[in-house]
Amino acid sequence: MKNSIIFDTIIGKLYLAETDGAISHLYFAGDSSEYETAGVETPLLREARSQINSYLEGKRTSFDLPLSPKGTPFQEKVWEALQTIPYGETISYKELATRAGNPKACRAVGMANNKNPISVIIPCHRVIGANGKLVGYGGGLPLKEKLLRLEGALVL
Repeated sequence: MKNSIIFDTIIGKLYLAETDGAISHLYFAGDSSEYETAGVETPLLREARSQINSYLEGKRTSFDLPLSPKGTPFQEKVWEALQTIPYGETISYKELATRAGNPKACRAVGMANNKNPISVIIPCHRVIGANGKLVGYGGGLPLKEKLLRLEGALVL
């Protein structure tokens, strides 16, 4: 069964969903009318909301939540590799492709990164261009910059 909530944070509204006892989705819900909430706010959704807010306040550097992102086997491999990027660090798409086991699949890794269903918790914002520039982020580059600054990974 899927339960979901939309909640306000310092970076805007977030849509958070749990499916069968694990977090399955976390999206930026700027226009929350496109997301439906269903069910009740479960203890897991409450805990996830608390951890996300603690992270955004700079009080948490990692998440301790059961995750269940669903995608192709390749996408899931990329999402696992994303979770190896430490807080406060960034890597290139090429490095992510290497960590996912296919060093020549930079474009495919970029597409899988874009399809990450659990943004922020699975830290797709920590992937940058090979030249060190901020590129591509579902929440927009200003938000990517804000998250990296919060982690101390981006100092200008």
